Amino acid sequence: MSHPNAPLTAAAETTPVLRTLGRLARGYSCVFTESRFAERLSPVDPVRRGGFDTRLDVVDVQTVATDVVALTLCRPDFTPLPAWTPGAHIDVFTPEGRQRHYSLTGDRHDLRHYRIAVRRVPDGAGSAEMHRLRVGDSLHVRGPRNAFNLAPADNYVFVAGGIGITPILPMVREVAARTRCWALIYTGRTRDSMPFIDELTALGSRQVDIRPDAECGTPDLAVMLGNSSAGAAFYVCGPPDMIDGARTAASGGRDSVEFHSERFTAARVVDGREFSIVLARSGQTIEVGSDETALQAIRRVKPDVRYSCQQGICGACRVPVLSGAVEHRDRVLTPAQETDSMMICVSRAAAGSIVIDL
Repeated sequence: MSHPNAPLTAAAETTPVLRTLGRLARGYSCVFTESRFAERLSPVDPVRRGGFDTRLDVVDVQTVATDVVALTLCRPDFTPLPAWTPGAHIDVFTPEGRQRHYSLTGDRHDLRHYRIAVRRVPDGAGSAEMHRLRVGDSLHVRGPRNAFNLAPADNYVFVAGGIGITPILPMVREVAARTRCWALIYTGRTRDSMPFIDELTALGSRQVDIRPDAECGTPDLAVMLGNSSAGAAFYVCGPPDMIDGARTAASGGRDSVEFHSERFTAARVVDGREFSIVLARSGQTIEVGSDETALQAIRRVKPDVRYSCQQGICGACRVPVLSGAVEHRDRVLTPAQETDSMMICVSRAAAGSIVIDL
């Protein structure tokens, strides 16, 4: 039994201080995540590196199409998550340490949950890991970031192919809430392989054109986009051929067109020239062909090298450059960072060879 006049312990003395700090931290979190200033204070910035790096729990797993699962994530203590805007993605580190990025495809106003969708890719180790996740598992997550922003426009035309619907769905949801001046063309192999059809048609059955190849044949984008309203903003996500076809169709007969795209496969090499890479740690020299990326060439000898998006937007494959000039083709490095590093998934040697710290 303690004496009524006994001195307070150190723990007892610090408890009020800790409670005060806890209330301050909670208030700070609310300002940055729940208040009307959240989007300004925690902008979805593709260059940002710190700030939101945490573990999230899997609280729901649903099969939403053939070989596609939707995972709902939240903090273990259910506190709010950072605000995000349509087109944003998060970087996910799988249980075995692979880094992948997935578009946020849920309701952006629900700040307690993030939803992503993952298609199982043949021979894809990362997607296989994600498909093995169950409710109660946890993931290391970083972000959100956005390199595919939805800009103001008088009307919109959305085109999505397969799993490319994931960044498009929040855009459609956002636009449908304020205007009827939009249209969506959604293609895929079969109806069963196309996720979120019901959610999309609920947003506007007249504006949504669901076109499975098995039912409608290969889409003729030149015909389908040829009658689009002048001044429409185009947002396209899918395979490279579809994006190229949509770009050509959208620009046909127009002096200028607002065209935004994101792809889920490696970006094609454009105007590439052969060069060589020296791996400083082993002394190996690797020849990079004109039609391949530095990442592809390096993976021939170092298959475990880190990478994720293969488009120069996520930052996973950044490596230090020890010598040589770099032709930077990414969308993530700052000018200061470009002086001594590169993104090997898209950037190349400006001439001759480069030496990197690998």
